[in-house]
Amino acid sequence: MAAKKEPTQAVAKLCVNDQTLDLPVVQASEGSSGIDISKVLKQTGNVTLDPGFSTTASCKSAITYIDGEAGILRYRGYPIEQLAKQSSFLEVAYLLIYGELPDAKQLSTWVTRIKTHRLLHEDFKAFFTAFPANGHPMSILQAGIAGLATYYEDTIDPLDPEKRDLQTILLMAKVPTMISYIAKRAAGLPLLYPAAERSYTEDFLRLTFGLPYQSYDIDPAIIHALDTLFILHADHEQNCSTSTVRVVGSAHANTYASVSAGIGALSGPLHGGANEAVLRMLGQIKNSDMTVKDFVQKVKNKEDGVRLMGFGHRVYKNYDPRAAIVKSLTHDVLERMGQSDELLDLAMELEDIALSDDYFVERKLYPNVDFYTGIIYSAMGFPTKMFTPLFALGRLPGWIAQFREMISDPMTRIARPRQVYVGETKRDYVPLRRRQSK
Repeated sequence: MAAKKEPTQAVAKLCVNDQTLDLPVVQASEGSSGIDISKVLKQTGNVTLDPGFSTTASCKSAITYIDGEAGILRYRGYPIEQLAKQSSFLEVAYLLIYGELPDAKQLSTWVTRIKTHRLLHEDFKAFFTAFPANGHPMSILQAGIAGLATYYEDTIDPLDPEKRDLQTILLMAKVPTMISYIAKRAAGLPLLYPAAERSYTEDFLRLTFGLPYQSYDIDPAIIHALDTLFILHADHEQNCSTSTVRVVGSAHANTYASVSAGIGALSGPLHGGANEAVLRMLGQIKNSDMTVKDFVQKVKNKEDGVRLMGFGHRVYKNYDPRAAIVKSLTHDVLERMGQSDELLDLAMELEDIALSDDYFVERKLYPNVDFYTGIIYSAMGFPTKMFTPLFALGRLPGWIAQFREMISDPMTRIARPRQVYVGETKRDYVPLRRRQSK
């Protein structure tokens, strides 16, 4: 009986001058497969050049799948639409971090462990008073997360699975408390202690808006809306902040340091500040004599100072699957709060015009997740400066999951990108007295 023939691995051929290399193709379970170029430098003396790494896969990952052309987003194989409708943020966090949806006992243990660690150390609370109350919350949050390592030094070894798991619990538990305290100090209001009888998102809202002398009842629809927004932001493949977490972690930095670095990346306006920019854009239209049609025409004319925010995405070339969910949430939140929002009306009109205009359709400029989120956050009472910290809280389990996957992957090497040097070639030092003024 003939032996079973193993399938031949696909290869790509790279020709460099008179040399031809066979490059193995790493097959993806879905989406784009990868051409392994790891030996190109050794075998040819050349590196590949890919500014912004837009066509370079830095790792293999089993966490999140995106098909930008089809508008698909899945966590561990589960469509984002199903998770947003049926799951909770902590359940999704467990899925991302541990790889499978929890059973009832696993979920109960997970939730209980997080609730147990929601308190901040009393000395650590004083840490926040060292910063100006009106300082940017992302800068304070970044320092606070990095500072956790000084209070929990016995947990910082990223190569110890038990300690790595405790880092996971401490981050999931304490970051929402930190964010609420940052918001409270900025508003000059007294801090509250976490309440174990409340759910994760419910207690975050109470900590952020509640007062010691008042009972604080929260509409379940508002809790659900914010919990859903956290789910929508929980992970998004190898974006700027997630890649930063992996790069820092590849040096065997602890989870606190790595997530803190991710916070720094997210604070950039090209990454985490898009929903703030959408509100500014809508406010610009509202406070001017422009109609929405006038604004759209200015965008098409590429007039100075006029930019369309909240449309288009680096990955999605179709309607962002998260945007449709957020749009529905926006209506629900405003209706439950008895608000009519002029900015929402402007946003809907702008979306309708853009989706029917050939200029935007041809360029595949569809609304993204940021287009409506700022309106929801604002309606809930969050100041604009807190929008990006809310994004960070939602993205936290994704960063942790990506860190854990990276640190456990035997293929991981310390990140060390190459460059193509285009500076001066060798030249000799000229003493100061002989240099000519230019």
